[in-house]
Amino acid sequence: MFALRDVWFRYPQRDAPVLQGVDIEFAPGVHSAVVGPNGAGKSTLLRVLMGRLAPERGEARFDDRSLALWSRRDLARRVAVVGQEAAPDFPLTVREFVELGRHPYLPSWAPLRASDRDVAQAAMERAALSELAGRDVSTLSAGELQRAKIARALAQEPQVFVLDEPTAHLDLGHEMQVFELLRELIVEGGLTAISVTHNLNLAGRFAAHLVLLAGGRVAAAGPGSDVLVPGLIEDAFGWPVRVQEDDTGRQVIPR
Repeated sequence: MFALRDVWFRYPQRDAPVLQGVDIEFAPGVHSAVVGPNGAGKSTLLRVLMGRLAPERGEARFDDRSLALWSRRDLARRVAVVGQEAAPDFPLTVREFVELGRHPYLPSWAPLRASDRDVAQAAMERAALSELAGRDVSTLSAGELQRAKIARALAQEPQVFVLDEPTAHLDLGHEMQVFELLRELIVEGGLTAISVTHNLNLAGRFAAHLVLLAGGRVAAAGPGSDVLVPGLIEDAFGWPVRVQEDDTGRQVIPR
């Protein structure tokens, strides 16, 4: 689905590049998790992947076409982004917030059609939000707001979910709910997911493909058994770790 080919990126105010020769592919129908320490370039990688930042060198591709050839509207019909933004400051019900996901399919300023409202309703049901449809988004808890963002993304009817720290500020229960929902969407709906997360254990448990970034480079990529390796993690994070298998056979790092 997505690929980065020898991508380099440098912010104007920084001397050193944030991404250095990143070359990676994200396969369809798979949950890939990008992990690494603070400052490794994870969020920058996502922005390049989505076309929000243009690489200094190299190329980002989607569906075997350069990202530069995709219009924003066409890309939004294929790819949905779940970011870290706060709830909007203006009054908006959960239903209206989720219905924003239909805008890539509408002409400018056109009202929603009955079919659009049906898609949004199904997305709310899928994310267990139907009972909150009339609530103001600003009154939602952190976990409820994250489900609303996922429902809005579902309303886009995408092929790919791109998630930037989808469980930031969530407690353990809500973290598990978000990643379990992602797993169901991938298994049952054939979707692709690319997530950035600081949580190595969630990545190891739920993602079939991990990319470890360190110093703007890909330090390792592959299944958790190839990436969550003590030496690799210690080099990337600068801290000794112990890795063991959980009851599902996935690698975890005991705290």
